[in-house]
Amino acid sequence: MIQLHNLSRTYREGQCKREALRSVSLTVARGEVVALLGRSGSGKSTLLNLIGGIDLPSTGEVIIDSQVLNRMSEYERTLFRRRRVGFIYQFFNLIPTLTVLENVQLPLELNFLDVERADQLLDKVGLTDYRDTYPDRLSGGEQQRVAIARALVHEPTVLLADEPTGNLDAESGRLVLGLLGDLVRVQGTTLVVVTHSRKVAELADRIFVLDDGRLTDRIDEVIW
Repeated sequence: MIQLHNLSRTYREGQCKREALRSVSLTVARGEVVALLGRSGSGKSTLLNLIGGIDLPSTGEVIIDSQVLNRMSEYERTLFRRRRVGFIYQFFNLIPTLTVLENVQLPLELNFLDVERADQLLDKVGLTDYRDTYPDRLSGGEQQRVAIARALVHEPTVLLADEPTGNLDAESGRLVLGLLGDLVRVQGTTLVVVTHSRKVAELADRIFVLDDGRLTDRIDEVIW
């Protein structure tokens, strides 16, 4: 489902260049769950942005389900993300002026799909009674459950999660993590999750560590 070939990403800061990623190669199978660990600044979020087509590599290729993202135009990548990729963020990123139901319906409307599926996902995440509530009236755990429903409602082939439990208390994080694991397994969605949490990493089929922009599977070096 995901093939990364010799990816590098370099940013210019003034007169200097900073290598955020260095020769990263990785293959992720359809339906597999992969966790990315690493210290802050190691390149984890940069790698997620490349997989999602938000950013482009300086060198190398990003292939998602046989589509080469870095050969697409910006418009083509936007359509690809809209149809094939779901995103979950640490700080939820719900639209405050939309109700819970409207937030979840949004990906369906953008893709001209039946919006009735939004109610089905809200039922699965246990938030049917909050469908007409605005996000600011929900707890952090409830908001993240809405974000999960929104990310999965259009049945993306790839789900990218950046610290999905990082802004939650332990109990809310446990509930959200269990829900996320159940839903991606049922849908057969390929999940790449960035985390500092041992519990989140335990959800994964494989764990990788980014260290100074390089990918390794030496998780013994991780500081939890």
